[in-house]
Amino acid sequence: MLAGMSDGFATRLKEWRRRRRMSQLTLGLAANVSARHISFLETGRARPSRGMVLSLAERLAAPPAVRNAMLLGAGFAPIYGSRRWDDAELAPVRAAVDRLLTRHAPYPGFAIDRHWRLVQTNAPASALFGTVGLSSGCDLIAALTPGGALAPMIENIEEVHAYMAARLRTEAAHLGGDAVLEEAAARLTQAAGPPASADGALLPAAAATRLRVGDATLSLFSTVAQFGAADDATLADLRIELLFPADAPSERWLTQAFSALADPPPR
Repeated sequence: MLAGMSDGFATRLKEWRRRRRMSQLTLGLAANVSARHISFLETGRARPSRGMVLSLAERLAAPPAVRNAMLLGAGFAPIYGSRRWDDAELAPVRAAVDRLLTRHAPYPGFAIDRHWRLVQTNAPASALFGTVGLSSGCDLIAALTPGGALAPMIENIEEVHAYMAARLRTEAAHLGGDAVLEEAAARLTQAAGPPASADGALLPAAAATRLRVGDATLSLFSTVAQFGAADDATLADLRIELLFPADAPSERWLTQAFSALADPPPR
């Protein structure tokens, strides 16, 4: 009977320990319990307390949705929510994202969800995406794959596909597997073709995307920001992409094109 009550938790614990490539001893030391106790939890011979479930999930860096599933599997109520982006409780968060993106102008910035759907954009990003019909809710992965709206604008599209494939695989692994991201990574890997030989030369400090806009080519690199200690699945999955010019001509073009969209500096 005891084993039946915790089978769901036991299965997930073993699965996530293996995903994180941790031994029972390593996980036990991290959670301040014995390897034997971890073994008993994974076989259903011991039932965890609510605190133990949360402690192990924390050490395994499990996403909020998985932590909820582990709690349910151990017989406890879930504690992590998944609010809509327009939920009233997320108003301070939306304001923070809006401030970050707005202040980033004249450079493009946008927020995407777990599957790279556009959630929010600043004015420069809206202008650039708008030239190919992209707006909030659009799938950025689809737009960048062969035949997508953005793909023809990118001069080094194979390099971008290779970078995106690696990033999607990393994001899927962090989530413990995601069919959408894994399938997209496979398609992008195939589109990128074999890796180019570096011939012993150093790689650039930051991978840049070369985006054609009219007669100009913008060289842009990105930084990625996310919320720390997010206890909501929506926030945990949100990524904020801030694009920066990688050379002086790109900086001049962005400044001239979008300076009117930038906020004045604070006094």
